[in-house]
Amino acid sequence: MAAKVRENQPFNVVIVGQGGRLQYEAILFAASMQMNSPDFPGRLIVAEPLPGPLWEKDPTIRGEDTLELLDRLGAEILPFESHHFGEAYPYGNKIEALFALPEGEPFVFFDTDTLVTGDLTTVPFDFDRPTASLRREGTWPEIELYGPGYTQTWKSLYDKFGLDFESSLDTSQPDEYWRRYLYFNAGFFFYRCPRVFGQRFLDYALAIRDDPPPELVCQSLDPWLDQVALPLVIHSLGGGRDTLPEGLLDGDITCHYRMLPLLYARESDRVVEVLEQVASPNPVKKVLKKYDPIKFMIYHGRGQKARALFDRDNLPRKEQAIRNTIRRNGYWMR
Repeated sequence: MAAKVRENQPFNVVIVGQGGRLQYEAILFAASMQMNSPDFPGRLIVAEPLPGPLWEKDPTIRGEDTLELLDRLGAEILPFESHHFGEAYPYGNKIEALFALPEGEPFVFFDTDTLVTGDLTTVPFDFDRPTASLRREGTWPEIELYGPGYTQTWKSLYDKFGLDFESSLDTSQPDEYWRRYLYFNAGFFFYRCPRVFGQRFLDYALAIRDDPPPELVCQSLDPWLDQVALPLVIHSLGGGRDTLPEGLLDGDITCHYRMLPLLYARESDRVVEVLEQVASPNPVKKVLKKYDPIKFMIYHGRGQKARALFDRDNLPRKEQAIRNTIRRNGYWMR
């Protein structure tokens, strides 16, 4: 019965939209959600950063045609102010956008370069136990030969915020192997209140950026800051790596494709079908063709040519090898 209550709990979906690539990805997200989750009862919010001193150029969505199309696709534009990150660290948008969301209403954040490929209302979110995307590689920390290892690096962060480090570990994985440590891609995350989650996320991110532990002296935090702070936030709020069934988000229900060339190279036939189907109606096509990577990858067939370079059952183990093959053949666009 408890699982049923969680499954039916209303929630809002939020993505970030701003001028340029993200506004066109927002159209693809909204169109795919309208097609595959038509009975979604919550709000689809496109959080839009406002101009301000932290932005050299106006970050707002350009073109009335884009705004009108997003409205027709059921999306609601919600502006927010950038007080801490802005142009210097645009990944911080996903943190500051949370403060514009309705307080006390459960939310699911998705990166804008995501497609909805199934019914979101069937996902049994437990909004008291947050988690995030486990579709990631061991990108942080980068271990130096004579520097701190994974345990010393991560433990220094848990200690900084008074968190229990040992309970965050996956002890089925070997010591000093990156999967042993709580680490997420920030492509999605959720919680019962965006203000609580956002404040914790902001506090941790700023503390790590402005006063990192000595163990981080050799580590880059750009662009990794959000993914360094996120496991600490989730752990501190009672979440973890196993609070959602496998195979739903980043599986049958959503796909965080990140870049169109990577989508065509490695994602399933179903994902490609959804992409090309939602991009096909004339009102959508008219707007999307203004963005060259979408125009050439989807409408001019470069994506299918890139797809033909790969065997989905035998992909290179490292993403960089996939990128290199696409670039070498002249199909890399973003």
